[in-house]
Amino acid sequence: MGINPIMKLLWGKAEFKHASSCFYFRKKSRVQKLIHALKYKGNTEVGVELGKLMANELQKSPAYESIDLILPVPLHPSKKLLRGYNQCDFIAEGLAQEFGVEVNYGAIIRTQATETQTKKGHFERHQNVSSIFKVNDKEGLQSKNILLIDDVITTGSTLASCAQQVFLETNNKPLISTVALAS
Repeated sequence: MGINPIMKLLWGKAEFKHASSCFYFRKKSRVQKLIHALKYKGNTEVGVELGKLMANELQKSPAYESIDLILPVPLHPSKKLLRGYNQCDFIAEGLAQEFGVEVNYGAIIRTQATETQTKKGHFERHQNVSSIFKVNDKEGLQSKNILLIDDVITTGSTLASCAQQVFLETNNKPLISTVALAS
């Protein structure tokens, strides 16, 4: 279990036990098409299936063998209202089915609506998401082996901000994983 590209992205930005991504997100790839179907076309079943695929990959690593709880990175309520759902909730559902653990959908809240990260550079992304999360269920996260998940990681700014807030408010270092790493 050496250092992988995801751990390098998050190094020094957040406290975490281990971090990984299951696939690469490249233009016109199957992974891109699946994530876009989930995120922008309302095909939530794709999210559940991606979560199951993700679980199958994670279960191959000793780092992820004792997960107690899954936390999807939350959307701000205004963005969730606009989209109608959080795509990470469906990925978490698939993961939970395979791992046989619970998902806590409300343990973390996003306190600020931020602009889309897709057109921002590394520094702008970091600034855009610093201090935008709050732990809503500190007791529910105590002494748990937490898996924090997101759909795609690019610079790691969003996940780092979320993971760091979990650590600061609960003294718990989460495991982190995403469906895909943008390349």
